[in-house]
Amino acid sequence: GKNCSLLQEIDVIQKQDENCYCYVQNRTIHLQYLWSTLQIKVSSREKFRFEPISEKNNCRNSETVFEFAACAAQILWKPETCTETFLSIKQYGEDVCFKIQPFKIEPYIVRVKREMLDGRLLFLFVAGIFLFHFANSLSRSAKFFYLSGIILGVLALLVFVLLTLKRFIPRHSTFWILMSGSWMVSLYLIYCFKENIQWLWSEHKNYLLGYFLAVGITSFAICYQHGPLTTELSITLFTWTLQLTAFVLIYFGVTIPQVAYAVIAVSLCSKGLSYPLGAAYHIARKMKHHFKSKKLVFKYLTEEEYREQGESETVMALEELRSLCRSPDFPSWIAISKLQAPHRFAAFVLGSPHVPPAETKAHDEQFGIGSSFLEEQLFETRAQSEQDEPANSVHEEDEENESEMHTQIPFPYATELL
Repeated sequence: GKNCSLLQEIDVIQKQDENCYCYVQNRTIHLQYLWSTLQIKVSSREKFRFEPISEKNNCRNSETVFEFAACAAQILWKPETCTETFLSIKQYGEDVCFKIQPFKIEPYIVRVKREMLDGRLLFLFVAGIFLFHFANSLSRSAKFFYLSGIILGVLALLVFVLLTLKRFIPRHSTFWILMSGSWMVSLYLIYCFKENIQWLWSEHKNYLLGYFLAVGITSFAICYQHGPLTTELSITLFTWTLQLTAFVLIYFGVTIPQVAYAVIAVSLCSKGLSYPLGAAYHIARKMKHHFKSKKLVFKYLTEEEYREQGESETVMALEELRSLCRSPDFPSWIAISKLQAPHRFAAFVLGSPHVPPAETKAHDEQFGIGSSFLEEQLFETRAQSEQDEPANSVHEEDEENESEMHTQIPFPYATELL
């Protein structure tokens, strides 16, 4: 990197010879750059070769077999020449170096621009949060199952084929070994596809669209044939897979890894606390229902029930009053001194009715059915209604006369004019 030119923000460099460029990351963390990226655009009228160079591209420094295989495959996977290319660099990622090799003596321009809010990073972050919190409900949705099958078939075709042929693999150990290898190869292919998506789209658009269409339709047909998940174990495994995918989206959706770790930890804590909080709420609701006093239920009586209950309660109250008056603690002489008819009270205490038969008969004759009181009330209401009807008829006749007069007024004037 000693011979490479260092790139800065808002740089516009124009050269025509072969040269390498490096962008050194700023190690100071600022939260305003959480979704910020640096966009590098290289354009020319003639074709050139864009070649990334870094320590990881040196296969001799590979620490693991996977890194060595990835390095070797990346050396073989070199894009063809192009006239324009773009490079997106995260704010707190690794230092990036690349080399431009023009084939003709033609100037090329390197532009550096900062994008404070990268929509792709924000979309990945929001999608990860949404996918984590709704993984349980999404795993039970048939439409999301078909959509996940199509995405898995397009991005990880080997994994999808292996899951389809699982029933033909007799031993579980062999299946999991093949699954691990398929996932590693698929992840590397996804990485290579992400790095060369612009070149593939510009140079092989038809092949790319044909692959997406063919694999997508085939994946949907296979998922539709098998049907959505039904067993609880399969749904649980699918939920865990969605949550793990959500963590990956959250990690790649921000430029500061520490923030991604904090969001993942908070999400796990909130998800873990939901179960004890739900259990505590269920127990509290049961305890409240157990200790809560029973709610009074009011029953409305019919007219017949009201009459029967009134009669029975009256009889019970009169018997209680008789028993109280017969008790030795009752001040009988004080009560007799305040009564107007002590003989009648004494007869009541000894068992006589509280209302004499003569008074009951007189009350029925005056206020009962066919009594004079009801006849007076009935005749008064009829007389009032008859008085109201003539008044209304007179008022209506006056209105009709007035209307006739209004209609007859114009005729004399018309005859005079004639």
